[in-house]
Amino acid sequence: MSIFPNLQFLQGLLGRKRDPLMERNRLYFRSLDQGLPVARYDFVSVDTELTGLDPRRDEIVSIGAVRIRNLRICLTECFHAYVKPEKPLPKDSTLIHRITPEQIEKAPPLAEVLPSFVDFCGGSLLVGHYIGLDMGFINRACVRLFGSPMANPCIDTLRLAQVYKEEQWENYYDQFNLQISYNLTDLAREYNIPVFQSHDALQDAIQAAYLFLFLIKKLRNGDITTLKDLYMAGRSWRWLF
Repeated sequence: MSIFPNLQFLQGLLGRKRDPLMERNRLYFRSLDQGLPVARYDFVSVDTELTGLDPRRDEIVSIGAVRIRNLRICLTECFHAYVKPEKPLPKDSTLIHRITPEQIEKAPPLAEVLPSFVDFCGGSLLVGHYIGLDMGFINRACVRLFGSPMANPCIDTLRLAQVYKEEQWENYYDQFNLQISYNLTDLAREYNIPVFQSHDALQDAIQAAYLFLFLIKKLRNGDITTLKDLYMAGRSWRWLF
């Protein structure tokens, strides 16, 4: 897990003027104090629906997000938008996320959706299940459209779930059991977390938010106090972050 923005997107951007939107975004994180209690930070749980998994070729068709404040999910503070892709919607992607060409025919393009999404995230830390995929698409678009990626630090619930499994297994002979599923819905069912509709950007964002709060309470036997503690919990010797 990394709580710092992925700086690979900054390569080649020297000398390129950033959009004021992204300048404001970066101001939030010029200095990030990791020593405060976790409950003092605002988080935004994020998910996207895509036409495929290749950020160079595929596109975002939906973005969903929900705010977490004081370690509580704020269901009244959500972001959800359909996005009209530049290319026709592939039929095989519709089978997964159930978004039809008719639903996005009058949807705004990504260039109109992203500013509202960046503003919604504000100075929050971002949470998501395999969030590197979602932010790969979002940041690639931000660089193309606005000259800079989002600066919001990111926390991956999939990686946290791996660490939690390691803690559960460390005293058992089958600790390297490869049959375990890290699918978001499967984890929710295993941990008796409310289950939401999968492959819906907002529902998956809410699902990841529930998993995130569950893992914060369980990791290190509930001894996660500060953001630094959360970061260090992710630096497991067995998992690469």
